[in-house]
Amino acid sequence: MEKTRIVLLGANGRMGQAIHRLALADAAFEIVALVTRSDPKARVVDQIACYSVKEIAAVPDFDVLIDFSLPEGFDTALQLCADRGRALVSGTTGLSEHQQAAITATAAKIPVLWASNFSLGVAVLEALVARAAAQLPGWNCDIVESHHVHKKDAPSGTALTLGKAAADAGADVHYASVRAGDIVGEHLVQFTSIGERIELVHRATHRDIFARGALHAAQWLKSRAPGQYKIADSLD
Repeated sequence: MEKTRIVLLGANGRMGQAIHRLALADAAFEIVALVTRSDPKARVVDQIACYSVKEIAAVPDFDVLIDFSLPEGFDTALQLCADRGRALVSGTTGLSEHQQAAITATAAKIPVLWASNFSLGVAVLEALVARAAAQLPGWNCDIVESHHVHKKDAPSGTALTLGKAAADAGADVHYASVRAGDIVGEHLVQFTSIGERIELVHRATHRDIFARGALHAAQWLKSRAPGQYKIADSLD
């Protein structure tokens, strides 16, 4: 089997470390470069060359760049993929409207898959939320998301994605955020009317589910035509 060659941006983060570990253990993948926001402490890790973001133009050839960094590094990742004609998988949240527009524009040239959450279960949850909102007009829709104390953005990118699915189907969405302990990620979407309530819940208990989802997306995306894709597309 031909390996999927990966450049990993955000290699020092929680997600980056999980993707690194799982890719090393899977013969379907080869990490050709690790990229960090600051100068790497070591230039070679696990026999993989390490670069800072400012050096990213020097990375070897690759099939897919996986980006789990911060919004400040996203533009560099997108431009590199456009320049090289390679696919981009990104889970960086907190992107500006300008950056979201750049994804759409660049997707005319390369395949791009951006997601706020790479859990395959959350992709199914998004479809269920859209269906419930469409079939329950006038019901209250509340989204409660819970994460670890180190998560900076609130509401979470996943909550906003779920909220958009509900809003596009006609719901008036309200959000609440909890930051506590080491919660990996929990999302409750609640539809409420007089005398009844529907709760759709996804609980992540290990960060590896997101890393596995990102690798699944990378392997699927590398052979796609230019376009803007979602995780759900890879499940068809």
